[in-house]
Amino acid sequence: LHPTVIGDKDMTRLMIIIASTRPGRVGLPVGLWFDARARARGGFNVDLADLAEIKLPFMDEPNHPRLQKYTKQHTKEWSARVAEAEAFVFVTPEYNYGLCAPLKNAIDFLHNEWRYKPFGFVSYGGVSAGTRAVQMTKQVLSPLRMFPTAEAVSIPFVAQFIDDEEQLQANDVMDQAADAMLDELARVSDALTTLRGGDAV
Repeated sequence: LHPTVIGDKDMTRLMIIIASTRPGRVGLPVGLWFDARARARGGFNVDLADLAEIKLPFMDEPNHPRLQKYTKQHTKEWSARVAEAEAFVFVTPEYNYGLCAPLKNAIDFLHNEWRYKPFGFVSYGGVSAGTRAVQMTKQVLSPLRMFPTAEAVSIPFVAQFIDDEEQLQANDVMDQAADAMLDELARVSDALTTLRGGDAV
């Protein structure tokens, strides 16, 4: 997938995290669509982080993540990547009315690296469009001093938008919601710059 783009320092560094690691997941085409939308819109240096590629093991660090005394190379690499980002979009399904385990694990590996950064969601599923997972994930992220956007992309009955080439064919509602969320992420990220400047991560 696409690595972090090093470019204009005035551009918001956005990390898009594809949460599902399940074989045959819909999350990949959904994530690729949003990645392309963010890059085409401009104003962002985008890092597409696919948890299925990153393959973090189940939490295996002996120290609390707030201490940042990481002992594993995969944790150090994940820490550096998240610390570089200034805003996040979580592309997530809903599993049994909640967030998927790989996303919770990826969040829990770190602590300080998440602080004072805004986040939004591209959620998908059936009738609920993954929104119950969104609400649960917000509860996980709030104690990390992260800030949710009101704007979000919610895709109900997502299978109908996946074509024979396994690409997401977005409609106008999805495109407009994505643009509104990206605009808000950029604004909130700029507003939080001073708070982030006090953190050594």
